[in-house]
Formats: sequence, C-alpha cells, structure tokens
Amino acid sequence: MNQQKIPATVITGFLGAGKTTMIRNLLSNTNGKKIALIINEFGDLGVDGEVLKGCGAENCTEDDIIELTNGCICCTVADDFIPTMTKLLEREQRPDHIVIETSGLALPQPLVAAFNWPDIRTQVTVDGVITVVDSAAVAAGRFADDHGAVEARRVEDESLDHESPIEELFEDQLTCADLIVLNKIDLLDTAGLGRVRDEVASRIARKPVMIEARNGEVPASVLLGLGVGTEDDVANRKSHHELEHEDGVPHDHDEFDSFVVELGPVADPATFVDALKGVIGEHDVLRLKGFVDVPGKPMRLQLQAVGSRVDHYFDRAWAPGEARGTRLVVIGLHDMDEAAVRTAIEALA
Repeated sequence: MNQQKIPATVITGFLGAGKTTMIRNLLSNTNGKKIALIINEFGDLGVDGEVLKGCGAENCTEDDIIELTNGCICCTVADDFIPTMTKLLEREQRPDHIVIETSGLALPQPLVAAFNWPDIRTQVTVDGVITVVDSAAVAAGRFADDHGAVEARRVEDESLDHESPIEELFEDQLTCADLIVLNKIDLLDTAGLGRVRDEVASRIARKPVMIEARNGEVPASVLLGLGVGTEDDVANRKSHHELEHEDGVPHDHDEFDSFVVELGPVADPATFVDALKGVIGEHDVLRLKGFVDVPGKPMRLQLQAVGSRVDHYFDRAWAPGEARGTRLVVIGLHDMDEAAVRTAIEALA
C-alpha cells in the first residue's frame, strides 16, 4: 500500500495563549480537508475537546476528535500517543491532515521525536510545529529574566520560586517552533508589540517565522502546508531538559497541579465572574476553565481564565439528557492551597 505520508501539525503554547481558539477557527476554513484532531488536555475535565466538538465543522466530526487525558503528552508518548496514532492510521477513511494540540505544559520535543518511531515514520510527517504566544502576557513581563526583581518579589509571593522552570518551558516551546503566532496583538500598541517581538526573538537561537494574530484568527493556508518534516530536525531543537539531563531520565511536571470544582447553577454569572477574578488573584491561579450552568438559559456558558483575564460566552445548547452543572478546572503551581481555592470558589455559587 503505497500512500503519501499524512502531514501532522503540532500546535503548542503556554497556558491560555489561545491554541483552542485558533484551532476552532482553523477547523472552520480548511478548504475541504478532512482533519483529525488530537487534544492533550491537562486536568481532569476535557474542556477543550467539548469546545471544539461544538464547532460544527463538517470536515472534523466528533469521531475525528481524540482526547488524551492521561497526562502531559510528552510524558505519555509510548503509552498514550503512539497507540492513538496507530489506531487513527488503521481507519478505513484516513484523514488528510492531523492537528495535535498539546497541553500548555508540554515540551514539544519528545512529541516530535515520536514521529521517528518505525510505525509512525513511514506513514506520517510533521508538517510543522506552531507555537502560540500570549503577546499581552509577554508584554506584561511574565517571563522576565531580571533575577533581582524576582528575588525582591519572592518575599511577597512564594510561587515565584517556580518562575524559572516556567520560563524554560516557554523557551523550549519557542525553540521547537517552525512558526510562532504572536496572538492577542489587539491588546497591545505598536511599541508594546515591538517589545514582544524583541523579547521572543531574544529567547531562542533559531529564528522561525513570526506572524501576528487577533483572537487566533490565522488562515488555514498559513497554518497548514508548511512541509517542514520537523522530525528530521528535532536534534537541533533540544529543550533545556534534554541539554541538562541527557541521561534519558524522564522529566516530570510536579510543579503544576490541577483539580475540578463542581457547583450547582449560577444565577448571576456577571457577579460570579467578577468574584472569581478575586479568587484567582488571591491564590495565584494560573488557569481556570470550564462551563457554567445559568438557570433559565438553554445554552451552556463557557468560561476561560488566564490570570485576571476572564472570557465567557454561551457556546452551545445543553444536549437532551445532558446533566447540567457548573464544572471548572483549576490549574496552579504545586504549592497552591487546593482546599482554600475550592472553598473560595464554592462560596461564590
């Protein structure tokens, strides 16, 4: 069976950069290509999968969306990703293109390297690695290298002990990229955007193409068809972890924790969201996302929070027989006080 290799696009990026929104936009304008989507959700609730399943794209049906929820994709390549790819390739109707959304905490390098596995290499090639950057976060100095400032703030915020590995993760995602999407540029002025470009460029020795985007709106013709074959160049894109620990010891992500908070209906979502911002700020929650049940509304309210920025909108109607409820995934650093955060959120409902 002599078939052309299926191209696969890996989409990575830090927490809340806008990967899911960009993919949802992508699925709406693929010019008829049949897309299979693999999502590596971090946490106990496949929120991203539910968001994407609701997009209604004919070229990417619910059966074409596969969620990997057993942990960070770069830690579960052999046990999770490879079997998933094998099953996908055994389908009678194979996809024209595979899109993989990594967890915001994943290193892209081990995933790209997995495409060199014998069963995969003969059938699939990495069309390109796309790294989505939250330009507003970078402009706000979230990844600053000023160790003096970090030390000064450490007295007030113990979580800053973990800024260094988070910075390394950010750099590793940039290092592996074939295309960098500077997202959310509508939140910056020209000078701010220039500083973000300089900051991102200063983080990496390689110089991949950088483009700008608002709300993850990038044409499919730009994202798909890069034709790089990144798996052949992965040795030139080593992560900090690989450079520092080339003994084959797997890395872990113990610095991050996640848990699910389930609530009943929320009668006043506007007040709920405002109060939620306070909880996020007080407990240094990195990411919060999920769904809210608003009484009297036939549709589900989607909620996505990155730091103090909280976006919410009604994404789809509750399905017949679907249990309504409010379910939120909270992601933070490992020393986050889960009990305190859970209690604070439950008190808002």
